[in-house]
This record gives sequence, C-alpha cells and structure tokens, in this order.
Amino acid sequence: MDRLLKSISYIFHPLFMPIAGVIFYFSKTPRFIQYDVIKGKLIAIFILTVLLPILLYFLLKTLNKVNSIKLENARERIYPLILNGVITLMVLKRILSPSQDIELYFFFLGILISTMASLILAIFRFKASLHMMAIAGLSMFFISLSIHFSININNTLAAMFLLIGAIATSRIHLKAHSPIELIIGVFIGFIPQLILINHWL
Repeated sequence: MDRLLKSISYIFHPLFMPIAGVIFYFSKTPRFIQYDVIKGKLIAIFILTVLLPILLYFLLKTLNKVNSIKLENARERIYPLILNGVITLMVLKRILSPSQDIELYFFFLGILISTMASLILAIFRFKASLHMMAIAGLSMFFISLSIHFSININNTLAAMFLLIGAIATSRIHLKAHSPIELIIGVFIGFIPQLILINHWL
C-alpha cells in the first residue's frame, strides 16, 4: 500500500498537470488546428513546464536552496515557486495568445495565479498542497472545456475525482500534509480557474 501511494504522488506530480491540460485540450477541441502548430506548442510547453523545472531543481539543489524534490518545508518552496511563476509567464507571453488559444491562455493564467497564491502562503510559512492545487485546477479546466465544447467527458471527470481522493489519501498517509493544507491546496487550484472561465466560456 505504501508503494502504491508513493507511486500516485510521483506519477501525478504537479509538474505534469499543465502539459496534461494542453494534451487534453488539443484532443477535445472541435477547432481545426494544423498538426505542426499543435506539435510545436506541445514541444515548447513540455520543455518549459517539465524539462526546464527539473533542470532548475538540480541547480537549486546544487546551490543548497532545496534539500529534496519533495520540498518538505514552506521555505524550500519559495525559489521553485518564483521560478515556476516566471516559466508560466514565459508560456503566456511567448507561446499562447488570448486571440488564438483563449482556453489555454486562461488555463495558464489560472496556473500563474495559483502559483503566486502558493508563493505568498509559503512566504508566511504555510505549506499548501501543490499536488491538490494542480489536480483541482486541472479538474476545473476539464469541467469548463466540457461545457464550452458541449462534450460528454463524464468518465474522465469521474476519474479525476477519484484521483483527487487518491492523491489526498496518499499525501495524508505519507504525512506530507495536514488536512487543512490539502483543503487550501484544492481551493487555490480550483478558484482561479473558476473565476477565469467568465473571460472565455
């Protein structure tokens, strides 16, 4: 059981949630988008949101700014969250456009707001769950897309809610977070996406 819960935490790491949202969007959008455009944006976003943060983590570890990838205390989270905010801003400025990729643009804007909220909490020594923030924000984005495109993704949404429960269980079982840290994580992931749908739904 311990191994399963650890696997859930690693497989559904917050690092992979943005690219998961982009892949889901391109697989469900009814709009015609050229394959080369999709491929280019997927590669660029994968490099910026997955590969670059991993490289920056090793840099921070070398500089003794973090002790482990788990970021076990609030102070360790400050630099990674700042860098993640800068990376998300780069995606918004260089890759996505509100005129061409409005859904993804506001999805990443929501991610930026959630990241800044987590940073502010970390500065005040509160360790909100980044796992719950990421999965809650992604779930709200999926719900918004299902309404926006009038598509039935009930099975996907059911799986997402099961994942929320599984991730919450794993984080508590591994003693990575308290229940209040999980709840705050859900709110700071869910609320920005909910508010921003007014701009594109």
